[in-house]
Amino acid sequence: MTNEIENIARIMVQKPKGILAMDESNSTIGNRFKEVGLENTEENRRAYREMLITSQGLGNFISGAILFTETIYQKTKSGINFPDILNQQGILPGIKVDLGTRNYPNFSDEKVTEGLDKLGERLKEYKQQGAKFAKWRAVYSISEELPTKACINANAQRLAEYAGLCQENSIVPIVEPEVLMEGEHSLEDCYIVTKDVLRTVFDKLEENRINYKGMILKPNMVVHGKDCPKSYEDIEIAEKTVKVLKLTVPKGVPGIAFLSGGLNDESATKYLSEMNNHFADNLPWNLTFSFGRGLQREPLKVFAKTNNLKQVQAEVIRRAKETSLATEGKYEC
Repeated sequence: MTNEIENIARIMVQKPKGILAMDESNSTIGNRFKEVGLENTEENRRAYREMLITSQGLGNFISGAILFTETIYQKTKSGINFPDILNQQGILPGIKVDLGTRNYPNFSDEKVTEGLDKLGERLKEYKQQGAKFAKWRAVYSISEELPTKACINANAQRLAEYAGLCQENSIVPIVEPEVLMEGEHSLEDCYIVTKDVLRTVFDKLEENRINYKGMILKPNMVVHGKDCPKSYEDIEIAEKTVKVLKLTVPKGVPGIAFLSGGLNDESATKYLSEMNNHFADNLPWNLTFSFGRGLQREPLKVFAKTNNLKQVQAEVIRRAKETSLATEGKYEC
C-alpha cells in the first residue's frame, strides 16, 4: 500500500504536468453553463466532460483529473467508461469525496465540510471504478474576526480523518484547505491566515499518522482579497506564497498543486510561473497546478458557441499547455 500511494503521488505532481479539476457539482456546473447559455442537463454535462477528457494530447500536460460522483460512472457516446478514457490518455482518474459545506454550529459565518459518514465504504466503491486519488476541500473566510481558531481546528481534523481513510484504502488524498479571496484583506492578512491554517492542518495530519509521501497539498496562493484597494506585483505574491509554504509544509510531501480559486486564468498561471522561475530550484517539493475554472473557463465559452469539436478541444489543449509551461517557470502571457 505504501509504495502504491507514494508512486501515484509522485506521478501526480511530476513536471511539466498538473491536475485538471473537473469535479464541479451539478449545481455548480449548472451555474457555469447558465453563464454561457447552456442548459444544465445530464447529457450536456456528460458531453462537455467527454469533450475535455478526449482532447488529443491532453496527457502531455495533465497527470490527473478530479471527477464528480456522476462523472466517474459516465461513459462516452461510444460506451467507454470515463476512467478508462483517462487511463488511455495517461491521466490518473480521481474523485471528489467531500459532500460540500454547512454552517459551523455557533459560528454562523464559518463553514465546515461534510462527508466523513460512510466515507470508507464510498472510497472502496470509487476504487473499484478506477479512482487512484481523492479530494476534500475546506474553506476559510478572512475578516477582522475570521477565521476563528475553532473553525480552523474543526476543518483540519476533518481533513486529517479523510486523508487517513484514503490511505487506508490505497487512495492518494489531495488535502485542500482554501483561504477564500472574498473581502478587502491585504496580502499580509492572507499570509497570516494561510500560515495558521496550514500549520494546523499539518499538526492534525501528523497526529493522524498520515504518510506525507503519499498525499498532495492543494492550497490557495497567498493573494490579496478581491476588494482590497491595494495592488501587488506578481513577484510579491510569489514570494509570500513560497515563504508560507517553507514555514509550514513538511519536506516529505512530494508536491503542491495550487488551486486557481477566484483568480482569473492569466493571474493564476503567472503567479505559478513566477514561483517556479524564481524559487523552484531551492524547494523540496514540485509546484504545479490543480485548476478548475483556470483551465476550463475559455474552453467552456467555445463549447457553448460551436459544434466544431476540434476547435473546442484545441482551446482545451492551449490552456493546458500554457499552464504546463508555468510549472517550469516558462509561461509568458
